[in-house]
Amino acid sequence: MDETEFWSLIDGARQAAEGDPEDQADLLIERLTQLDPDSVLYFARHFEARYNRAYRWDLWGAASVLLGGASDDAFDCFRCWLIGQGREVFEGALHEPDDLADLLDEFDERVDGDAEDLGYAADEAYEQLTGAELPDLGLPEQPSEPLGAPLDLENETALAERFPKLWEGRSRLRPGD
Repeated sequence: MDETEFWSLIDGARQAAEGDPEDQADLLIERLTQLDPDSVLYFARHFEARYNRAYRWDLWGAASVLLGGASDDAFDCFRCWLIGQGREVFEGALHEPDDLADLLDEFDERVDGDAEDLGYAADEAYEQLTGAELPDLGLPEQPSEPLGAPLDLENETALAERFPKLWEGRSRLRPGD
């Protein structure tokens, strides 16, 4: 499985789920179980590599603005959700996290930003196909600390300065506010 096939599976499941992260995870599992176990392993490697690549302070800050705060666990779920949004949103956010204000039509913190189940889709599919747990993917471990310059995620002034578009667009992106 190459990168294009990986993103095609992500996009197809998201579109069929109409953006619902739980439904997207279920559909992704269903689609992965139609593949052979080696393809599921390749999918898992692609997913995990992107998940680790998104372990950055600037993305954590953007998640904190969008979610109104983001614990370690919330940021883990956010990274899964970010991958689930597809290549354009994911790569755009890595290039400049503040651009999420332009890349997202809306962001409902009650539904969006929490896609933990997407992170387990390959594990579940592999187990269904083989009856065994997903083996070690042979990828480098996630760094112990996020990459980049640390941010004070509790400092609203610093977050507003670092992410002006997201901060300003919170009312548009988070309709419940």
